[in-house]
Amino acid sequence: MNQLQVIIHNNQRVLTTAQLAESFGTETKIISKNFERNEERYTEGKHFYILQGQELKDFKSTRQIDDNLKFAPILYLWTEKGAWMHAKSLNTDRAWEAYEMLVDEYYRIKDVPNLTPNQAIAVALQQTAQMITKLPELESRIDLVDQKVETQITLDSGEQRRLQKAVRKRVCEFEQDKTARKPLFSQLYNDIYDRWGVPSYRDVLRKDMQDVLRYIGAWVPKKAN
Repeated sequence: MNQLQVIIHNNQRVLTTAQLAESFGTETKIISKNFERNEERYTEGKHFYILQGQELKDFKSTRQIDDNLKFAPILYLWTEKGAWMHAKSLNTDRAWEAYEMLVDEYYRIKDVPNLTPNQAIAVALQQTAQMITKLPELESRIDLVDQKVETQITLDSGEQRRLQKAVRKRVCEFEQDKTARKPLFSQLYNDIYDRWGVPSYRDVLRKDMQDVLRYIGAWVPKKAN
């Protein structure tokens, strides 16, 4: 893709039909025909802009224009959303790859104004002041995230195995007969589920792990009536 001439309209980057066609590896007439067939789906000001009359003359006078556009009475300028609509109409690998490149390397590039050294220092100081102002808010958000991690994270696979081993060890301390252990396993797991309000040992919260292990170590099976 050749280096695109940057065109700014209404404070956003746009592309001519010719630029769009070249980027997508197609012809301008195909772009135009696709637009004509689906015109009702496009919205002026959202997907495209139309330049004509004096506005078009002013546009032509401020930049280098292709020969085939010098005498055109109307010029379409396509926004990022308009480019997406055309990529969807073409639906080729080349068009989608080009669209992604246009988004990353053209449409969403911020145009940086030329600043004097004093202006650059002033902007840097302003940005630093804004960052310092936002620090308490950021710290509060980090604390909130830490709190959520602490209160919502469940056991990982290693911790789950550790809990299972603790259950197995405790049950075996009360019953040597393998066939007789099953009801004890069920009883201990159900006691854990009821006490910590979880449907499975996998849903035990990490923050409760040590309490659960202590509970298992002190657990005594209920005697059958």
